Amino acid sequence: MAGKKYKNSAKLVDQQKKYSVEEAFAILDKMEKAKFDETVDVSIRLGVDPKQSDQMVRGAIPLPHGLGKESRVVVFAKGDKEKEAKEAGANEVGGDDLVEKIKGGWMDFDKAIATPDMMGVVSKIGKILGPRGLMPNPKLGTVTFEVAKAVKEAKAGRAEFKVDKAAIIHAPIGKRSFGAAKLKDNFMALFEAVVKAKPSSAKGSYIRSIAISSVMSPGLRLNVGAFKF
Repeated sequence: MAGKKYKNSAKLVDQQKKYSVEEAFAILDKMEKAKFDETVDVSIRLGVDPKQSDQMVRGAIPLPHGLGKESRVVVFAKGDKEKEAKEAGANEVGGDDLVEKIKGGWMDFDKAIATPDMMGVVSKIGKILGPRGLMPNPKLGTVTFEVAKAVKEAKAGRAEFKVDKAAIIHAPIGKRSFGAAKLKDNFMALFEAVVKAKPSSAKGSYIRSIAISSVMSPGLRLNVGAFKF
């Protein structure tokens, strides 16, 4: 059974209507809040076939206002790049020593970054990092020599997105406490990144539907026709 707060919030939503971005975030802002600061998510249904390798949509974008939580970041690097990573605020930096630590069961981090020359070392723990979505990846900007930039973006909050088997992207865009204006800014940054990631082989309508919701709120559907892309 839906709780009282959810029912009160649901009264603000017309299920037959598709809202503008401004309307949707204004309504979300008026909804009853949970006892914790809820994450706000966006779901974007795409006109792609995820079974086709050339129609995989994946990427990452630093959000203007972050995600409301500072990530713990590890970096696989050596020499000057190791020093650069530490100065940028990485929580842990290393090479074979860091690999052994992770092999031993240490997983106290949210993001992993590696310089390209360290991927041979990182591949030793691919079976540990991969299933957790932590494997450094060039498409996500986490395999790079621009270590300082990558660390700062990862700590501030980057939205990573990947289309699932149902051709839907689910991604966080911040917290309820951000308010309508900041959430809209973050949403637009993510939306533009998804549009730019459109595969050349995708035919027909690319963005099929968009909905936003917080962890404890009903969803709000957006009017895709109002977007210019």
